Amino acid sequence: MSELIRNPEMMKMAKAEISEVVGHGKKMEESDIENLPYLRAVVKETLRFHPPGAFPIPRTVTQDIEVMGYSIPKGTLVLVNIWGIGKDPSSWDDPLSFKPERFLNSAIDYRGQNFEYIPFGAGRRICPGLPLAEQMIHVMRGSLVRSFDWVLEKGLIPETMDMSDKVRFSLRRAVPLKVIPMPVDLAANDEIFCSS
Repeated sequence: MSELIRNPEMMKMAKAEISEVVGHGKKMEESDIENLPYLRAVVKETLRFHPPGAFPIPRTVTQDIEVMGYSIPKGTLVLVNIWGIGKDPSSWDDPLSFKPERFLNSAIDYRGQNFEYIPFGAGRRICPGLPLAEQMIHVMRGSLVRSFDWVLEKGLIPETMDMSDKVRFSLRRAVPLKVIPMPVDLAANDEIFCSS
């Protein structure tokens, strides 16, 4: 939500897509997710830029191995920096910018097959909550985007929002977001967005 509030044009595009697909007088449902490519791209970009955890469960090397010229002895504890991988310029074009468009026509997914993008981990130890998280993140974010206009607390403007992360076991904002949700008339919004 922070990134969408910080980027009003992206928020407008997400609202328009959701209103067009879900329609008038209906609640957003899991079956709608498939038809919301921009919302899915926003979720993927959020997970790249602000992964739920900076480090997955540590792994132990089971045999002596050499990786990229480095010798790693058996028994070494290995931590994978998911937060760092998401910001790596050798894996991502303009990695420090929030750009959902990078996922619109991309086959990259968060199910652990693309090692430049593993917000839920990979392999046998991938997050067991992934299927539930996948559904809930989309439905919750879509419902919040569709049902409310978001007003920043007094004196704050999108351009000056502090978007830095506090990196610990789980990742969170260094400065919590404080916004006021303003309910919108969904019937009026559906007519506006569907006609444009």
